Amino acid sequence: MARLYLFAEGQTEQTFADNVLKLHLAQHGVFMQNSMLIAHARDRGKVRRGGGRRYPPMKNDILRKLAQEKGSDVFFTTMIDLYAIHAQFPGLDEAEKLRHLPYKRVELLEQHFAQDIGDPRFIPYIQLHEYEAYLFADPTWFEYFYNHHANEIAALQAIADSKDSPELINDGQQSAPSKRIIAHLPDYEGAKPIVGPQVAELIGLAAIRSKCPHFSAWLSRLERLGVGTS
Repeated sequence: MARLYLFAEGQTEQTFADNVLKLHLAQHGVFMQNSMLIAHARDRGKVRRGGGRRYPPMKNDILRKLAQEKGSDVFFTTMIDLYAIHAQFPGLDEAEKLRHLPYKRVELLEQHFAQDIGDPRFIPYIQLHEYEAYLFADPTWFEYFYNHHANEIAALQAIADSKDSPELINDGQQSAPSKRIIAHLPDYEGAKPIVGPQVAELIGLAAIRSKCPHFSAWLSRLERLGVGTS
């Protein structure tokens, strides 16, 4: 048995982790505590959470939790976006040279992240390029919420079909996964924390993993945490 703490960039990831990942990982002997929004600032002694854009408060938040939980059966991970990652993120200059190789780019950033935290119990995960990539694993499920938008959902499906993986939908200011969804389904912008996790749940982890190898590799690593712990 292992315990897992997850730091989420926003409410969408937090809800997905609590409603989908927690139950799945429990079947592998990994018990996720309630996920936490990651710190983005500290103001007058109070931690401001959500957003995950500024690296120093994020790092301090993780280190604080690591110091509180010292057990060898306790692990820590993140769900933060590669999209609009902060300029102070470790290894960013080196990773920028790999923009044409998205998987190597994100893996390099995760390696630098792990080195900077410096604890083997920390398993960094950076989403390629943001949470909404998972929803492109099968955009037809948007019909459950937007049932009079067949043409718009077909356009999202065409975007998905144009890529080998939804994780390769890029991180431009207007072409990142969430921006593309909002361009066709504007109401999604205000409903992301509710609709985003539910669409992913309808799609299912198996389908998301089959289309999103970086996500699948991370989830496999979390599943293995329950092996050999008691």
